[in-house]
Amino acid sequence: MSTVRENGGSSTCVIELRPTSAFSTKEDGQRPPGITLNTERENNDNSNDHHTPGWEQDTESLGPGRAVAHAREKWNEPSVNAPRTFATFWCFVIMGANDAAYGALIPYLETYYNLTYTIVSLVFLSPLVGYAVAALFNHAIHMRLGQRGVAILSSSFHLIAYVINSVHPPFPVLVVSFIFAGLGNGLGDSAWNAWVGNLANANEVLGFLHGFYGLGAVLSPLVATSFITKANLQWYTFYYLMIGGAVIELAFGTVAFWKANQHEFRKHIAQSSEQSSQHKGGNGLKEALLTKPAARVTWLCAAFLLGYVGAEVALGGWIVTFMMRVRHGGAFASGMTATGFWIGITVGRVVLGFVTARIGEKFAISIYLLLAMAFELIFWLVPQFYVSAVAIAIQGFFLGPLFPAAIVAATKLLPKHLHVSSIGFAAALGGAGAAVFPFAVGAIAQAKGVQVLQPFALALLIAVLGAWMLLPRMPKNEE
Repeated sequence: MSTVRENGGSSTCVIELRPTSAFSTKEDGQRPPGITLNTERENNDNSNDHHTPGWEQDTESLGPGRAVAHAREKWNEPSVNAPRTFATFWCFVIMGANDAAYGALIPYLETYYNLTYTIVSLVFLSPLVGYAVAALFNHAIHMRLGQRGVAILSSSFHLIAYVINSVHPPFPVLVVSFIFAGLGNGLGDSAWNAWVGNLANANEVLGFLHGFYGLGAVLSPLVATSFITKANLQWYTFYYLMIGGAVIELAFGTVAFWKANQHEFRKHIAQSSEQSSQHKGGNGLKEALLTKPAARVTWLCAAFLLGYVGAEVALGGWIVTFMMRVRHGGAFASGMTATGFWIGITVGRVVLGFVTARIGEKFAISIYLLLAMAFELIFWLVPQFYVSAVAIAIQGFFLGPLFPAAIVAATKLLPKHLHVSSIGFAAALGGAGAAVFPFAVGAIAQAKGVQVLQPFALALLIAVLGAWMLLPRMPKNEE
């Protein structure tokens, strides 16, 4: 519904509401109870903000004397959002299973292909190419194909990668196949984070979204390790299951987002991009990266995710090798420490998402990072297998909410039309961290041993905290 009201020429208020329940229009001069307008008056009159439970509102400036108030959609309202939300959840299960499989499979890839630490670490590095391509083209894909196109392409690239892996090709071909996996992850990461981040109760819903990523990451090393150590199967049999998961992702996502074409996406961002396109040329990625103040937020969120995802994947990717070679654990027990780490991340994302929303993102994430550093020190300095296993699981718990918090920060601090470009770029830098830093651990470990993992991860967490503290103050939740 759109209403334009003029008040003696002194101010204009534009309302763009997407209600979560039907209500009738009142007589002229009245409006439905609980909906209050945020306005910017040219004569600097004061205005009051009121909010009714059940609505999530945000305001974007449209120029002198104009403002737009949005009522955010919920995960299940309108009704089409419910299957879309569950489709994004399943996509993140596949993404988590994809990323966590590397750590469980690395010791067996070394043996199967007779590789050194440095060479086997290329499986971390190659997805970076896919993430980079996704960052460059995700805005164009949204504008030309809509979210339907993203759902189809993301799952299709996953499927291509897993089919290649399942036939255990020569190692150089395996490295190339992970580029397709990175491309699928990059497209889904940016699109679904931006979409869910714009829903009501974003902290909580993003917590569940990334909790499903964690669920996939929990199951992946558990299943892969069990296949290899208990059922005496080869490493590539794990990808038979991943093929089935990608087929479900393709079918579910296509059906759920079938009506979310390019026209719906353009309509959704039209009001936000109106002013920006008039003054900045309408290039979303260029504006997000080069135009103040959006550029500051984009680059800081990107730096935050670069370090955070790098630390997360470095720990998850090398923990099994570390526990086997440094803590002298058995193959199955060491594999279970990776499962414990990802369980911690999963539980942390779901549980702490509710805490973060209530005490504020800036303060909460600072505390979580300090606690994660404390348990990283315990993991590093206490040379006991079981102490290390418990410490890495608790560290995962406090690391869990960090990625959703960065997405919430971006959606709060940036206009809506920049969300896909900015979050896509930040997610791509996160993918770069997931590629470069685990590869660096492997390269250094070749010369110094895999025990370099611990100081490396601690240094990344310190850098992540620095980037977080430099972000502007975020508006309070209006929930």
